[in-house]
Amino acid sequence: MQSGFTIARKRFTGAMLGLSAMLGLAGPAGATLDPAHQFITNGGFEQTTNGLGQLRRNTNVVGWTSQKVDASTYSYSFVLNASTVSTTGSPGEYGQEMLWGPGNGANNGLQNSLGGTGGNFVGADGAYHLGKLTQTITGLIVGQSYQLTFDFAGAQEYNYGNGPSTDSWYFGFENQGINQQSAVLNNSYKGFTGWQTQTFNFVATQTSDTLYFLAQGSPAGQPPFSLLDNVSLVGAYGTVSAAPEAGTWAMMLFGFGGIGMALRTRRRSLPAVA
Repeated sequence: MQSGFTIARKRFTGAMLGLSAMLGLAGPAGATLDPAHQFITNGGFEQTTNGLGQLRRNTNVVGWTSQKVDASTYSYSFVLNASTVSTTGSPGEYGQEMLWGPGNGANNGLQNSLGGTGGNFVGADGAYHLGKLTQTITGLIVGQSYQLTFDFAGAQEYNYGNGPSTDSWYFGFENQGINQQSAVLNNSYKGFTGWQTQTFNFVATQTSDTLYFLAQGSPAGQPPFSLLDNVSLVGAYGTVSAAPEAGTWAMMLFGFGGIGMALRTRRRSLPAVA
């Protein structure tokens, strides 16, 4: 015959298993959070629809959208590669687009970005037929911190101009009203500034947004070319763990109350030990 203590222990164990089952049905308070998720698709511009060329006319960059911002038919923006940008160039509406570099008599050190995963980068005239490069970002968590980084440089279009120029990028997040400008690079005639890295930290106020880049340069006649590569946006992704919901608390209180009642009832019914 089982003792009263053994019966009480079994009833307590059964009650706890029942409570665990109820909490399991209620579900976890929060899912696993990835603290360093990469939000950017094709940040090195290696994946294109048709190789090198003028954006929207000859090729497009997978994951990105090129949008003209003036009355021109196409923005003067290109997918370029340092191995060909000063030799054969990239096709565009006015023929092969080239920048001054080692392949056409300017020993300026023009090269791919040092942190790149491949040879491609985007080059855009910052003073002629301007165009935005955008990407839709989803899965941001309001109140969480994020870090945007990208490499950029300044160059000059081959066979044009006769003097120095400046190059930079406007960038930001349209829905959150974030508008920034990179450092302004000073470039000599036929020169190349070398690659720089820009870092921008922000706290999300929207769960989705549109990241944009817009080349900025002067003077128009040189002409200035802003280069872009290695775009990265890193931060929290997933569901932030939170306290149990009201329904979960109610189930917990009900379960604990039931356990207490069962134990009190059993204690009253146990025979006194002589």
